[in-house]
Parts: sequence; C-alpha cells; structure tokens
Amino acid sequence: MEVKKDNSYSRSFKDLECWQQAHEFVKTVYAVTKQFPEDELYGLTSQFRRAAVSIAANICEGYRKLSRADKLRFLNIAQGSLEECRYYIVLSYDIEYIDQATHDRLDYLINGASWKLNGYAEAISQNKGITDEYNI
Repeated sequence: MEVKKDNSYSRSFKDLECWQQAHEFVKTVYAVTKQFPEDELYGLTSQFRRAAVSIAANICEGYRKLSRADKLRFLNIAQGSLEECRYYIVLSYDIEYIDQATHDRLDYLINGASWKLNGYAEAISQNKGITDEYNI
C-alpha cells in the first residue's frame, strides 16, 4: 500500500492521481482518433492509442511491483510512452487531423498526466509514502 496526500492508503492503482489523469487522456485519445481517416486505422490511430494505453497500463503494472527498482522501471516506460504521445499530438495537428482546440485539450491532459506521473516517480525514488509491506 502507498500513502496518499491525505495520509490514507491507496488500495488500488485507481487511487493514484497519475493513473486517473492518464486514464482520462486515454479515453480522450480514443474519442479523438475515432475521427481520424479510416486509412490510418492501422497507422497513426493504432500507434497513438497503443502509446496512450501504455501510459496507464505501465502505471498499473508498476503499482504492484514489489521493489523500488521495478516500480521505477515501469514508471519510466510510462514516461516514455507519454513522450511518444506528445509527438502524436504534434503530428496529428500538423497533418490537420485535429484542430487547435483538440490539440490544446490533449496537450492539457497529457501535461497533467506528466506532472502527476513525474511526482509519483520522484516519491517512489525517494521512498516517500511507501509502506514496509513491499519491503522497499
């Protein structure tokens, strides 16, 4: 279990603010990419969705890992996928698959997820809020 800001314990990855932000981003990416051209289904649409899902999924997987090193490894993978999505946002805008408002919404969501994810990784790195149950 991990300590949340209010000193209660998180009992699920769903309690993590970084996961909540990432999950919201994933849902938005799915909605946005439904509007992409059909010929992109196995191209940019698939890549964007897979990278977005990877952010949230790796946060989940890292949450249950027992060692600090394992937790951080999965969070680092999530951070890499997040940066990949940043590029897909830029590309989608540059090739006119999304408009400025959609770009700004995706950018806002990914920045929030990034900020929370980086904070969570830093807390894990510094061993803040981790109980002895996981022997970290």
